[in-house]
Amino acid sequence: MSENYLHTTVLLDEAVKGLNLRPDGVYLDGTFGRGGHSRLILSKLGAQGRLFAIDRDPAAIEAARAIEDARFAIIHGPFSAMAEYMAQRDLLGKVDGILLDLGVSSPQLDDPERGFSFMRDGPLDMRMDTTRGQSAAQWLAQASAEDIAWVLKTFGEERFAKRIARAIVAHNRQQPMTRTRELAVLIADASPFRDKHKHPATRSFQAIRIYINSELEEIEQALDGALTVLGPIGRLSVISFHSLEDRLVKQFIRQHSRGPQVPAGLPLTEAQIAAQYRDQRQLKAAGKMQPSAREISDNPRARSSVLRFAEKLAP
Repeated sequence: MSENYLHTTVLLDEAVKGLNLRPDGVYLDGTFGRGGHSRLILSKLGAQGRLFAIDRDPAAIEAARAIEDARFAIIHGPFSAMAEYMAQRDLLGKVDGILLDLGVSSPQLDDPERGFSFMRDGPLDMRMDTTRGQSAAQWLAQASAEDIAWVLKTFGEERFAKRIARAIVAHNRQQPMTRTRELAVLIADASPFRDKHKHPATRSFQAIRIYINSELEEIEQALDGALTVLGPIGRLSVISFHSLEDRLVKQFIRQHSRGPQVPAGLPLTEAQIAAQYRDQRQLKAAGKMQPSAREISDNPRARSSVLRFAEKLAP
């Protein structure tokens, strides 16, 4: 597959800078995409440095083959399995930094054949890995109105989820939908209220995509894996693009950076607390960034992005 899509990597310099790169370090780009972050990391590594990249999109794997660098290796699979991949290479607890750029990429959105966007007509697919799993069309053809409504409400916060779900099921009883434009038109017709700043299909397409790709479960597993993969003072740099993603990242960092949970009101000194309550902190929060006004102007898709950093604590 040829790549003709311009992909501007969001928060490129900031995300890589947050890794505190060492020239001889070992790093993991969990979301290769089209390689913007990976190429910048490689440009800053020395001869002894190593970079592993992961992506479940076959098109991303093809794009990665253009990088001819002995320090670089690409892995085809979900980033949720990063601990397994690093264990196979005897690198558990030895990686100096992990970068995750969550969500769907611009090339995926802009390629109508992938079925992610309602802006261009294409097959109703939405799978990030087109070699496995069911497509959006296949799921919608067999799902109940209740299940569809739950997905639209849970993953898209769609206020008209039940109306849209009923319309989808009624349409599919007559003739199963196979095209993105069919679905977008149906959602627009089923929505009694229009937001002048947002297409009525925006939330539903996001919700179906998240469900088809198990995106939130993948993120949770990837974050848990990162704790195992990172070595002491290893850095985690995560870019999210909507509130559901960012909430998971924020809660994960907060959960693993809290000190001993001591019942309120106990008359204990800090030394007594340290002696009686084990400190289970594994991370420390290392900051949060959002794109500049200039970056948003140059790349409107950066508008909702949030970059969070964390650092693995020494045992």
